[in-house]
Amino acid sequence: MRLGINLGYWGAGMDSDNLVVAQEADRLGYSVCWAAEAYGSDAATVLSWVAAQTERIDIGSAIFQIPARTPAMTAMTAATLDSLSGGRFRLGLGVSGPQVSEGWYGVKFDKPLARTREYVEIVRKAMSRERLSYEGEHWTLPLPGGPGKPLKLTVHPQRPHIPLYIAAIGPKNLQQTGEIADGALLIFPAAENLEETAVAHLRAGREKAGKTLDGFDICPTLPLAVGADKDVSALADMFRPYTALYVGGMGSRKQNFYNQAARRMGYEKEAAEIQDKYLSGDKEGAAAAIPEKLIDQTTLLGSVERIADRMRAYADAGVTTLTLSPAGFGLEDRLASLRAGTEALERAGLA
Repeated sequence: MRLGINLGYWGAGMDSDNLVVAQEADRLGYSVCWAAEAYGSDAATVLSWVAAQTERIDIGSAIFQIPARTPAMTAMTAATLDSLSGGRFRLGLGVSGPQVSEGWYGVKFDKPLARTREYVEIVRKAMSRERLSYEGEHWTLPLPGGPGKPLKLTVHPQRPHIPLYIAAIGPKNLQQTGEIADGALLIFPAAENLEETAVAHLRAGREKAGKTLDGFDICPTLPLAVGADKDVSALADMFRPYTALYVGGMGSRKQNFYNQAARRMGYEKEAAEIQDKYLSGDKEGAAAAIPEKLIDQTTLLGSVERIADRMRAYADAGVTTLTLSPAGFGLEDRLASLRAGTEALERAGLA
C-alpha cells in the first residue's frame, strides 16, 4: 500500500506551510500529493506550483470539478500538467454538488452519472490526440450547423495514458467508476465495512468492463492525528467540525452524499440528527451529536502502533493508496504527522 498527502484548499492561511508539507512528503517517498477545489482556489494552479518545487511525488487533482470546465479544457490542462511535471500528473474528477454546480458555476446538476460518463469519454478521446468529435446527450462536438470542425490536441502529453480517478460515494457512481476509471477517490471510508460500501460496487463495475481490480487504485482520504492512545477521544474531537460540515451541511437536505454514506455505514439515526442540527444553524450541536466511533472509524488517530493497525485493516479491505490529511497546530506538527505516517506504514509491514 502506498501513501498520499492531501493539501486540501489553497488560500486557507497555510499556503507556505502546504508547500513545505508537499516537499517533505516528496522527500519521504509519498506516492502522490492531491489538491482540492470548491469555490476558492483552483487545483490546477496549485498543482503546477507544487510540481515545480518537488522532484518525485505525483501531483493529483482531488478533484477537478466537472461543471467548472468543458471536457476539452480538462484534457488541455491534464496534458499541460503532465508535461510540466515530467509525467507525474493524476487526473481526479468529480461532479461536485448541486449547490456549487448551480450556485457557483451556473450548471444544472442533473443526470450526474451520464454526464460523468460522457465527460470521461471526451477527455480520453482528446488526450489520445484523436480529432475531437462527439455526439452525446450533454455534449456535441463540433456544434452542428456552425463553423466548428474536429480539432486535435496540439500538446503531446508526457505519457500516452494519464491515470484518471473519479470521486465516488454512492453505489451507482462507484460501479460506474470501476467501469470507466483507473482509480476511485473515497471519503469517509471505514475499513470495517469498506467491502460492502465501496469495493463490491467497484468490483462490479470492473467486471462489467471485463476487468478485475488488479491495477485499479482504491484511494481513500483519511484525516490523521498522532498522539497517545489514552488521548484518542480528544484527538477525535479535533475532527468534529469537519465531520459535521460534511455529514450535516455539505449539500441540501435531499442531496447530501456524505450524509447518505454515514447512513449506509449504520448511522441512520445519528446522521439525521447531525443534519437537522447543522441545517438549523446549531453547528456546535451537530458536532456534539457525532458518535466518537464514527470519527474513529473514518480517521487515523492515536499512537504509531494504533495507526499501523488501522493501516493494515485498510490494506486488507483493498485500499492501494491511503491518502493522509495530517492535522496539527502548526507546521512542525503536520511534518511530524507525515513522518509518523511513514513509520506506521513500515510497522504495518506495508511499505
